[in-house]
Amino acid sequence: MPSFRSLSPDAPRNHSRLLREFLVYLAAERGLADNSVSSYRRDLEDLEKFLQAQGKSLAQAQAADYQEYFRWLSRRGRSTRTLARRLAAVRVLLRYRMTLGEDTGPVLQQLDRPKPEHSLPVVLSRAQVNQLIAAPDPRSPLAARDVAILELLYAAGLRASELCDLTLNDLNLQAGCVRVTGKGMKQRIVPLGRAAVEAIQRYLAECRPRLLRRDSDRVFLSRTGRPLDRIALWMMVEKHARRCGLLKDVSPHVLRHCFATHMLSGGADLRVVQELLGHSNVSTTQIYTHVDRARLKAVHARFHPRG
Repeated sequence: MPSFRSLSPDAPRNHSRLLREFLVYLAAERGLADNSVSSYRRDLEDLEKFLQAQGKSLAQAQAADYQEYFRWLSRRGRSTRTLARRLAAVRVLLRYRMTLGEDTGPVLQQLDRPKPEHSLPVVLSRAQVNQLIAAPDPRSPLAARDVAILELLYAAGLRASELCDLTLNDLNLQAGCVRVTGKGMKQRIVPLGRAAVEAIQRYLAECRPRLLRRDSDRVFLSRTGRPLDRIALWMMVEKHARRCGLLKDVSPHVLRHCFATHMLSGGADLRVVQELLGHSNVSTTQIYTHVDRARLKAVHARFHPRG
């Protein structure tokens, strides 16, 4: 459930009243998750600061003001993906104002959607993944936990939030699978390989009982016994990537990319990978076919005598 305390229109923030009430609307009326509401807040805070520097407010902004804001973002080198996300936030805000009786339709019609970039995701080689999974120091009291997490991220292609939300009831290690609750509360069953199953079993037997300080059904716990959160997960993955000398930016999502790319390069059907990733549209999954194609082209250019 969204947390409304920080979104209250009367909360002591520097936001305009329009922005505060809009954030409450997103949480209470549209039921968006905290992470989604926070994303809208950050994007619209940036817009509001820009408008205030021009002596204007969100309530006063016209199409020309928004267009100048997006030109300003472009001059600062922001990607078209960032522009598209911020434009989406503006459009939702303008539609919200329409529900309040304001005539924002003409402004909406003048806002063009930037063409999104299709940048290829960062993917590690199989050897680099093995290097990352072997990175946790065996002497660390959290080594078994960290290895289990890295194995599971790679074995099942989980999003960071999906891994953090896993409960003990979601695990069926005897059958070698995990139940995952993804976006839109959609559930899927993802099989696990032997390495992931053994790593999780070791963590549950040797590490989790020492971390558990209060009743919790979450699989992965922090050093203090609380459920592991996404920020701690990202920091842990980055730490081990640095430890084993990987120069790329490595995050939990990179292991999800590795899962999909390595499955497809190994001959897996695109629709199967789509289902395992929890993508609602196969076009989202197809980017991984381009990743593998790019890798094959690079290998061909490097090793073919007439490359």
